[in-house]
Amino acid sequence: MVAVRPGPLSGESDGRRWPVELTFLLERHPRATWPERRSASVDFWLAVHERLRRDCAGLAAVADEYRAGRHAALQLAVVAAPRLRGLIAAMHGHHQIEDVEYFHAFRRTEPRLARGFDLLVQEHAELNGDVDAALAALGELRAAAEHTAQAGAAATLALAAQRYVEITERLCERLVRHLRDEEDLVVPLLFEHSDS
Repeated sequence: MVAVRPGPLSGESDGRRWPVELTFLLERHPRATWPERRSASVDFWLAVHERLRRDCAGLAAVADEYRAGRHAALQLAVVAAPRLRGLIAAMHGHHQIEDVEYFHAFRRTEPRLARGFDLLVQEHAELNGDVDAALAALGELRAAAEHTAQAGAAATLALAAQRYVEITERLCERLVRHLRDEEDLVVPLLFEHSDS
């Protein structure tokens, strides 16, 4: 597992991930109350995030199958590609509309959270770097899989598979952490200005 990253969203000693000045709405609308509440916009937001979490869980399951020896590196190269590409497409679509539309509207609705939305946009850029690394690792894995007849190919393929697994795990760990951070700002804001 990758350690929690240092930076603006890393947790404080009480487990809070945001500075206290950005948690005033979360304190009014704590996570424990979310399942009891009804809001079409919150339900939509959380459904999109749940899909991204499921995509990450699918990538983790494939990695577990490989580690347990139930998938060979060649199978990993075939099975992983559509799963990773599906996650990336969904993630990019969601982040793009947030950066272009939603976060601007949220800043206008609640200017005291502007710094938090700026940090989330910054994290989107950082996650794009993780995506690039995951795609490069997938490319290396697939290239190694194409050259299995060459001398030393098995070792190269195993290294490429291990690298792919580690990089996609890092991407998903950071993405899942980012989704939680984002929910802690967005969901209370949506409840505060609820459409229910």
